[in-house]
Amino acid sequence: MSVFEGKSVLVTGATGSFGKRFVEMILKAHNPRRVVVFSRDELKQFEMQKQFPASNVLKYFLGDVRDRERLYRAVDGVDIVIHAAAIKQVPAAEFNPMEAIKTNIIGANNLIEVCIDRNVERVIALSTDKAANPANLYGATKLCSDKLFVSANALSGHHKTRFSVVRYGNVVGSRGSVIPFFMELKKTGVLPITDARMTRFWITLKQGLQFVVDNLERMHGGEIFIPKIPSMTMLEVAKAIAPECEIKIIGVRPGEKLHEIMITQDDAINTLEYDDYYVIQPAAPWWYRDSFIRQTNAKPVSELFQYSSDQNSQWMLADDLNTLLSDEEIEH
Repeated sequence: MSVFEGKSVLVTGATGSFGKRFVEMILKAHNPRRVVVFSRDELKQFEMQKQFPASNVLKYFLGDVRDRERLYRAVDGVDIVIHAAAIKQVPAAEFNPMEAIKTNIIGANNLIEVCIDRNVERVIALSTDKAANPANLYGATKLCSDKLFVSANALSGHHKTRFSVVRYGNVVGSRGSVIPFFMELKKTGVLPITDARMTRFWITLKQGLQFVVDNLERMHGGEIFIPKIPSMTMLEVAKAIAPECEIKIIGVRPGEKLHEIMITQDDAINTLEYDDYYVIQPAAPWWYRDSFIRQTNAKPVSELFQYSSDQNSQWMLADDLNTLLSDEEIEH
């Protein structure tokens, strides 16, 4: 039986790339009692309703995670929450730091407290590889958010609300990401690359959606789930999108790293490996480490292990990316 069967589900940031596809997936492939779209942009909700009209099952709720009272109203009667709301553009966060902090940290804390008080059963928060050893404010706010969601399991007490985190890399074709940007620039004949050595982790939106669903079913509360996904150089991405274009090296931007990391060596001591994903266990006294390993048949990683985009065992080339793009909807 689906984890969503007969449940009331709320998605924050539900008018974004992930949120829209998640709502579409859950309505088509599962049987929820109710799905609540929670976001702050009335125009995006208006546009989304053209594709997915409001109904007895699908509800639209205008609000901001910064507004705790509004969250209390929205989460009333909800069983499962998917937290996708965030200020995620690196330059925007760098130049508007308090706005990123209000949404990504204070908003996360608001949601945690409301979910506990409203007796929500399960909460999955979406994170990013930029939260590991962060070099920019966006990554720093998401690291703080991850810590809040993991620690929230100690706060829920008799309410028994469970919180976990899903962390992954760049999403192929998501709105505002580099692939739609390169597609738009193709007509100029020049694509800007910050550094030819730069690498990133890549995941499709479809894979990201399924990873969230899988971890909602397997979560105990407190885990950070990380998929095994391929790396690709940004130079290879540019060649895949527009092989005819000239490449212009423009230099690394403020807050940008040459390579991303999803599991640091410092986290290795708490990391478990499975066939197609990793779990970072909470470094907390309430976590039942030994019994969790026995229950899940997990394999601890080496203490020297780290999962970084430049040292990955899986790589994509231009042809691989083009194959993925042929099956993905690209948002502009």
